[in-house]
Amino acid sequence: MKDKILNAYARLAKDYELHVDTSSGHNACYERPAMMKLLPGEMDGLTALDAGSAAGWYTEQMIRRGARVTAVDMSPEMAEACKRRFGDAAEVLVCDLSEPLPFGEETFDVIVSSLTLHYISSWGPVFREFRRVLKPGGRLIFSVNHPFMDFTHFDRPDYFKHEPLSETWNKKESGPVEVSFYRRPLHEIINTVTGYLTLEQLVEPQLEESMQEHPNFRDWFARWGEHLKKHPHFLIVQSRK
Repeated sequence: MKDKILNAYARLAKDYELHVDTSSGHNACYERPAMMKLLPGEMDGLTALDAGSAAGWYTEQMIRRGARVTAVDMSPEMAEACKRRFGDAAEVLVCDLSEPLPFGEETFDVIVSSLTLHYISSWGPVFREFRRVLKPGGRLIFSVNHPFMDFTHFDRPDYFKHEPLSETWNKKESGPVEVSFYRRPLHEIINTVTGYLTLEQLVEPQLEESMQEHPNFRDWFARWGEHLKKHPHFLIVQSRK
């Protein structure tokens, strides 16, 4: 499974670097606005980890807010895209979140993980490491596919099953790419978080309506807007050490 994910994102890296920020409504109009509301407005003096950075959009936002940022991604191609974006403005590493992290204890004030953890089957080791590298009082903010969305969109027979899924993404640079990930019920998500950290907030994102007239996203709103007003697609969780 890990090799399938790595191969998929090796092919998708160019699309993330060139197009996601300006053409993906699910990111720009839905997930990112909700995540950004949870981040501190001023991050001067804070250390932050972008855990699953892809091409580095969240890394850029945290740098702009004053944080000292380290970005990690399992995909070497994504890490290279992130490096091209920032040069020396952030430390960028190839790093598998399911393995021990190459950081000392209590290193980070904030960890952000955007739409990454559903690519990992076993969350226990990941959250153990997140807790280890967070400073006391530090926050973890992450987003994943919403369990209700996975269950209904893929027409699964058993909501409570932890299982792998796959779908095909057809992107401009890569063409069709099979993307694999894991679905799990809500209680498994919450129980894992609370086994290591203190749960502070659950967010089911709402559309950023101000983006509706943006020329890049009019077609996306026409296709997805009414659906996402009534059907959650992502889940965001904020917790604290």
